[in-house]
Amino acid sequence: MKFLKAATVSVAAIFAVVAPTAASAADHATGALNIIPSGQLESGQDVSPYPNGAFDFQAKMYDALTPLYRNVTDADLAPDKFFKAEALPSTLENQPGAFVTTETPKPGVTIKRTKYAVPYVYGTTDDDVTWGSGWVTAADRGLLLKQARYVGLTAAVGVPGVSAINLLSTLSNFVPSKQTNDFVAKSQTSAILAQGARGKRLLHDIDVYLEGINAWYAKNEPATAKFTRVDIYSANAIKGQFLGEGGGKEIANSDMYDALTQKLGKKAGPKVWSDLRSYDDPDSEVTYADKSAPWQKQSKSIAGNVVLKNGSFVSASPTAKASTRAQSELAATAAQREHQASNVLLVSGDRTATGHPLFVGGPQISYFFPGLTMEIGLKSPTRDVIGATSAPFPGYMLIGRGADFAWTLTSAGSDIVDTYAETLCGGSKTKYLYKGKCRKMGTFKAGTILIKPGSKDEKKLDATFRTTVHGPVQGYAKSRKTGKLVALSQRRSSYGRDATDLLYNQSLTDGSVKSFADYKKAASLTPQTFNSFYADDKHIGFYTSGLLPLRKKNSTGDLPVDGRGKYEWTGFLSTKGHAQGQDPKNGILVNWNNKPQKNYPASDERWSEGPIQRQQMLLAELNRNQKNTLATVTGAMNAAATNDVRSVVLWPVLKQILAKGTAPSPREQQMVDLLQQWHDGGGTRLDLNKDGLIDAPGAAILDASFTQMAKSALCGRLTTKICTILNDEVQAIWEAPPGGEYGGWHQYMFKDFKTLLGQKVKRKYSTSYCGKGNVKTCANAMWAALKAGGDELAKTQGADPANWHSSAVKEQIHFTPVPMLTMAFTNRPSGIQQVLSFDGHN
Repeated sequence: MKFLKAATVSVAAIFAVVAPTAASAADHATGALNIIPSGQLESGQDVSPYPNGAFDFQAKMYDALTPLYRNVTDADLAPDKFFKAEALPSTLENQPGAFVTTETPKPGVTIKRTKYAVPYVYGTTDDDVTWGSGWVTAADRGLLLKQARYVGLTAAVGVPGVSAINLLSTLSNFVPSKQTNDFVAKSQTSAILAQGARGKRLLHDIDVYLEGINAWYAKNEPATAKFTRVDIYSANAIKGQFLGEGGGKEIANSDMYDALTQKLGKKAGPKVWSDLRSYDDPDSEVTYADKSAPWQKQSKSIAGNVVLKNGSFVSASPTAKASTRAQSELAATAAQREHQASNVLLVSGDRTATGHPLFVGGPQISYFFPGLTMEIGLKSPTRDVIGATSAPFPGYMLIGRGADFAWTLTSAGSDIVDTYAETLCGGSKTKYLYKGKCRKMGTFKAGTILIKPGSKDEKKLDATFRTTVHGPVQGYAKSRKTGKLVALSQRRSSYGRDATDLLYNQSLTDGSVKSFADYKKAASLTPQTFNSFYADDKHIGFYTSGLLPLRKKNSTGDLPVDGRGKYEWTGFLSTKGHAQGQDPKNGILVNWNNKPQKNYPASDERWSEGPIQRQQMLLAELNRNQKNTLATVTGAMNAAATNDVRSVVLWPVLKQILAKGTAPSPREQQMVDLLQQWHDGGGTRLDLNKDGLIDAPGAAILDASFTQMAKSALCGRLTTKICTILNDEVQAIWEAPPGGEYGGWHQYMFKDFKTLLGQKVKRKYSTSYCGKGNVKTCANAMWAALKAGGDELAKTQGADPANWHSSAVKEQIHFTPVPMLTMAFTNRPSGIQQVLSFDGHN
């Protein structure tokens, strides 16, 4: 650890080169609310001093908003009803009765807590606040710190097939090797130092933050091993893997490509693959339509790629030797990120009653207790901010607000991960060809994975893996062209520099951001890929971040890349080339993890950026009002959060297809009438009478019929085998609640149906799928699927479709790993949701 000690001395010496900016003295917010359903405290902490500090108090507020649907009023936005007040530290500092408890853990640091147990850290210096943040994080997220300090290292070093967030949520653990600790310490610290003065300041802040963490443990749990920089890097790597990366699905994609080519031929197969892949579908709704953001056009040639023989892949992940159950608990999947249904609604002043922008949004990071985020207020000479932070952030705000602007994030999932097919040589599985030389693979002995340690299900897995110049070896497969075995390694642009992400949050916290232009500069500092949103009293805007690779011609990031050295990345996209925009002509920026801008390609793990997007439901709700208020924007979010996108967007077109055929019996016609009633009522999956059943019979009808509808729509053309690959490896038929409803074959059905009906689409598919191009045949298949669904429902729920209901209990939200409150299904932000506006006159 000599390297770390030297770096610490260096940082202390040069810290003064970054000049502080004075914190704002006035608060310009006219409305400022938030909610974090996981609450502030974790199990085992004393909640008795705090009237609203019970573990489930905020979850109950969050859950209570759901039944209001779109009917949210101004009165509903009173503090302490469905949201808490999000007050700046400067406004509360001397306000009588604002705080319930006060502690001074060291001179210069005062920590005051509200009735919700939310800590406000006041410091004489910036270092005092950073130290106090460490103290508070240890107190309020001790369990998270202890777990994240180790399991996140699996993400930092890239253990194949392992999801750090899954390790965390199942209370599994990881014992890192010296090789892992040394690699993470050296690579991350070097990457930070390479960022100049701000990087050196970041290391200084990490060290001061660690002093606060370790001081709390020395006083309260002295047996705990001291926390180090590596522990902070580890926690940040969890965030990066869970929410801040995209791509890496080339092996599954190649299975699909090869299956289609073998079945449909070398001409038709790739065209159908392109249809389903939807790399850059012009029919997809975007967040900002005023300009395009052509990152990279899809390559017309795949000469630089290696197509794998479908079904030949054999994993080299440590999980490959584990049980099926263990694999499901550990494996990293694209579907995890697709479930993270973060949403943001920003409305510019010309579309609001006040003439100033409105802001409702936040990240959906699932429902963990203890929470992955916590609230904190920070006040020092340069800081006056409030919002959500987490373990990796050394006195920095993850999402929040200052006196005159607010910001939030949604996962962008941009393609920053590629898989390389390594040509084996020397008659060995551990030697590969690169730039004309036969090289030996490296061996990374990362440590030991402990699945549910201390329980009867405890398992130990050796996390040793091979590496090439491109990264960790994921496994082996056969090349379709040569028939020979290739090794498959994975390259991630953020690898070894995850922690430079913190420079973004440093800029947001220390008063550096004065405008949207400043905000874009800050967002451009992170290698992780997010849609970053901004609002002040005049402007709204967004920037899609990430270290985005530039790929060579004749090569696509959708399939494994030839790893012999000819098709390496040529650099990274410039800041100017990123998706970004300010003050859209339509006055609205909405995002629900969808495509940010025209011509911005979907990463190879996202096959769902087609003509149906959840954001369309947000737009429809906002467009109900000529002039929006905070209440109507909140209502728009709340309504869309329980709506079924199939009912809202797909159903009108599906109904037109059904009209081209004939109902098999009056029962099926009644089912159609009930589906229409459900659509007309908003398409919600609410259970308002709380009998455990979704109120609308239409939900049960579509749920029971949809799988067969989807298969009937596509599989006649694709075959059952290819449909199985599509569903199991690439794009599930339907991501049922409480998932995010991000993916599903309804994307393909919608465009194919419209084409069959002769309706305009911007880009037609290469072929017709449903009914093989015959609209009447397609209609009859849809009626048959509807009848089959009705037959199944009648067996268990009686003959009358009006009495059919889907279970609302199956869709309820449960907190993990420690159970807390069970909530009704909703698709709302969970890391923090803010409701804000500024007028600039206070």
